[in-house]
Amino acid sequence: MDDWLSAENVIAVGTALLGVLASMAALWYERRVPRRKRIGYRVQMDTPIGSDEGPGRGNVRLGLFDEDPSMTDATLVLLRVENDGAQSIAGDDYTGRELHGLTAEFSGRTIRGIAVTQPGDSGHLMEHFRPALGMVHSGSTLRIPRVPLNPGEHFKLLVLLTGGHVGDDVSITGGIRDGEVQPNRSTTPDDTPPLLSPAARLLTGLLTLCVLALSTLIVVGGDRPPMGCAKGTLTVVGSTAFKPVAEELADKYEKDCPGSDITVDAHGSAPGINELDEAGAKSSASPAVVAFSDGPKPSGHPRLRENRVAVSSFAMVLNDRVPLKNLSLDDLRRLYRGEARTWRELDRSLPDLPVVLVSRNSNSGTRAVFQRRILRGFEDAPSSADCRRKDDPKARIVRCEADSTEQLLASVADVPGAVGYAELRSTSVPKGLHRLSLDGHAPTIEDVADSAYPFREIEHAYTYGRPPADSLVSSFLNYTLRGSGQDVIRTHGHVPCASPEGLRACG
Repeated sequence: MDDWLSAENVIAVGTALLGVLASMAALWYERRVPRRKRIGYRVQMDTPIGSDEGPGRGNVRLGLFDEDPSMTDATLVLLRVENDGAQSIAGDDYTGRELHGLTAEFSGRTIRGIAVTQPGDSGHLMEHFRPALGMVHSGSTLRIPRVPLNPGEHFKLLVLLTGGHVGDDVSITGGIRDGEVQPNRSTTPDDTPPLLSPAARLLTGLLTLCVLALSTLIVVGGDRPPMGCAKGTLTVVGSTAFKPVAEELADKYEKDCPGSDITVDAHGSAPGINELDEAGAKSSASPAVVAFSDGPKPSGHPRLRENRVAVSSFAMVLNDRVPLKNLSLDDLRRLYRGEARTWRELDRSLPDLPVVLVSRNSNSGTRAVFQRRILRGFEDAPSSADCRRKDDPKARIVRCEADSTEQLLASVADVPGAVGYAELRSTSVPKGLHRLSLDGHAPTIEDVADSAYPFREIEHAYTYGRPPADSLVSSFLNYTLRGSGQDVIRTHGHVPCASPEGLRACG
């Protein structure tokens, strides 16, 4: 527990909680805090149009409309009125006693004329701007009718004024039920819009500080192990075909996570499954054992928990004295039923060499895959101890067994006419043998998820029940299934189940 309560972990969890709480708060505010009705207004243009030169809003303008002496001090104001709240505003939401809904005041200036403009999709609002509905002006005061506005709808008033000066105060007053009327601001083409809102800037700043603090601790920490590492001892058992992968995974994990000690003791999938089950039955907790298996576990082990690791391909291997490159599944099954005692009986173009079947022992996961995927049945008992002569005179052909992948490959390479099966990317393939295509499909890991090549299986990692999240078992499995572990799996010719191409094949 003390190891978990490191500064890095506390900051990482705190950052995650901050993000979750901020999201929940935003959702709560959206659903629970009542939104007020709101009318916003702003002056979008205030410019002279008379002969007096002067600055307008945003630009300096020179008025040349001086044919009429009364227009020498004229100004134009473009006033935008909009519903910038989240709720619609109806005509009866205006609370004033008068016929009109809002009052616009142009301090120090006299209104000479008004034009109303609206977007094309809001043309239906034009019928509200009539004197009978309150649209009147007098002096510096403009009465605006009770115009209903949906959220985001607006209208504009272009007002011709005389007297006063550009920039004199312009205001709108009025009452809205459960709401307010207030000035607002919107970016114009000359403005630079804010990148983030104030709330977003605050949250972004807090999250950035947390990430910087976490990064600093990791860099300054120096020799601390990476997050997710665990200490202790672990035994990896099971598949001999997957043993080279397990050994490299163990070596890399120990280098990345000091304080861990992982032993790989692989003697076959079935013995590994049994060893894990026995260790779990003797312990009150999930034991520090991981079992790799070529294919799913056999029945009778209900407490074992499955983790799909990778897609493994296997290959039939044949002694080079038999120049055969492709074998149909039907002919392959004939060989293992003992129906062809020599290769010439299978094909007259082949040499008259006896067929020698080299198999894995009954505990082998590779043998289980071969029986399940290729034979669709069980192999017969062995008839030879040395793969050269029959010890059982009643047997039709020589059939022997090997305790490991390496031993099987050595026997096939050494005995003329021998054929066997092995994991596709075995670490040391001796000279004197070659791989066979099956039904015209070559043994290759390329496009394994979509390939019609039949001799392949999913590699499983089993634990006894669910190991604790902070245990070396869980950490090693996470290392295997993700990140650096996937690179190791690919290096040995397997396709990780967590990869895009492996997801389809692993189901």
